[in-house]
Amino acid sequence: MTELLVQSPILQLVVVATLGYLLGQIKIKGSSLGVSAVLFAGLFVGALHPDIALPEFTIVLGLVLFVYTIGLSSGPGFFASFRRKGLRDNLLVVGMLLLAAGLTLGMFWILQLAPATTAGLFAGSLTNTPALASVLEYMTTYLPPDVAAHIIDEPVVGYSIAYPVGVIGMITALAVLQWWWKIDYENEAQHLRELASTTKHLENRTVRITHVEATQASISDMMKQQGWDIIFGRIQRENVQLAKANDFLQVGDLVSVVGVPEELNKVTAYLGVETDDHLEADRSEYDYRRIFISHKDVAGKRLAELGLLERFGAMVTRVRRGDVEWVAHGDTVLEPGDRVRVVARRDVMPAVSSFLGDSYRALSEINLLTFSLGLTAGLLLGMIPIPLPGGITFKLGMAGGPLLAGLVLGKLGRTGPLVWHLPYSGNLILRQFGLVLFFAGVGTRSGHAFFDTITQSGGMEILIAGAIITCSVAVITLWIGYRLLKIPMSLLAGILAGLQTQPAVLSYALEQSGNDLPNIGYATVFPIATITKILFVQILLALLL
Repeated sequence: MTELLVQSPILQLVVVATLGYLLGQIKIKGSSLGVSAVLFAGLFVGALHPDIALPEFTIVLGLVLFVYTIGLSSGPGFFASFRRKGLRDNLLVVGMLLLAAGLTLGMFWILQLAPATTAGLFAGSLTNTPALASVLEYMTTYLPPDVAAHIIDEPVVGYSIAYPVGVIGMITALAVLQWWWKIDYENEAQHLRELASTTKHLENRTVRITHVEATQASISDMMKQQGWDIIFGRIQRENVQLAKANDFLQVGDLVSVVGVPEELNKVTAYLGVETDDHLEADRSEYDYRRIFISHKDVAGKRLAELGLLERFGAMVTRVRRGDVEWVAHGDTVLEPGDRVRVVARRDVMPAVSSFLGDSYRALSEINLLTFSLGLTAGLLLGMIPIPLPGGITFKLGMAGGPLLAGLVLGKLGRTGPLVWHLPYSGNLILRQFGLVLFFAGVGTRSGHAFFDTITQSGGMEILIAGAIITCSVAVITLWIGYRLLKIPMSLLAGILAGLQTQPAVLSYALEQSGNDLPNIGYATVFPIATITKILFVQILLALLL
């Protein structure tokens, strides 16, 4: 079997993915590794033979697919986060990386490590390949050729031993502390609706207007004044009509309101009393239907731009993306694959359906033009050398370039006729596929070196040093972030993954939280974390040599 694996990289990938899937299904106290288990399966398979290693292209392709799709889905939330605490989050990360550098210096003095090995230890315990690459480039550029040739393997040794521990330590710290602090991820998501849609069930309630103050302002003005996250559906006076933003309610009106129960209770208390009537149940005049967003002229646009009320006398009350549903607003940007609930007269419903697309088949197709253009832009962006003080040049690389391009394009949504968003299901499939490629590649290529090096003289010391650095940074980051700065754990877990620049930690955080908030934390700090690590590792090496 080992010989077969050596001869067939495809078989390696399939075996690692299968073992990883089985391992990822194992739950301990309600927690599981999920897709990140593929990394550990890869380490095991890679340890069987030194020639078992997937091509490096596998790692690069997986990384690019993963970070680009993350960027596309996280773009709006990423830019919204800077209106909140983006600067605070990045300062936290820089501070923790400074702590990591200090701990690395401590390990250097205590264990009497070689300077180049110490630099590799720093890069590996923080799982940052660009930092390792910058060390190797620094050595070949600034050291005499004979000296560089003699110690060029030392950073790789430190990196290869510390890297797996850098992944395991972060995941373990997150798992233990979220259990210790009894984190309620669902409750956190409710308080961060502006960053990620809530998974809470929406209800439809009919309210009778009995309070005079509810008639003093238009519907839109009243919603702004009260800060409600709801939508008015129908109004029954002499007859039933759709609620418009500039409508004024009257005492005695019946109105249907859509929202989460807590918001509906506030609305009901302000407007009047809940009734046993259900305006939404009367489909004799106005009907409602779930419609897929699949038309290229609709995807990427805000609901207000579509003018459904003016065109068809129709309105969208809810948007469902994947397993998450939320109340529709005028500034809601529709993406391919969204399912919207439309309320309209029966006779115009076919026209509304045609306008929005409603083609399930179209959602299974990925627009290769925009997907390829976005990836190309990201890869080119990652190749641009950025000068830094001290004659150092920095590149975003294969991880940073596609991530940044994805964030910008995800925020834009569309540019003229070009729709940058992927269908929700397509985005998830590409993201999952990218993770499997990345984890399988890293695991198989590191497995044998990891277990071989750890048995050599000094290997165990480097392993323990890496564990101390990783676990200390993880625990202190989580404690300061959650206990002192009051950062919700959903976001903080993503920030931790971004600090570590590690997709495996992000994958675990997503698995635990059940929402997309970790993606936002990850994308917010990833660029700064990458740049800071590259700078710190070269400063460390320059100080120690």
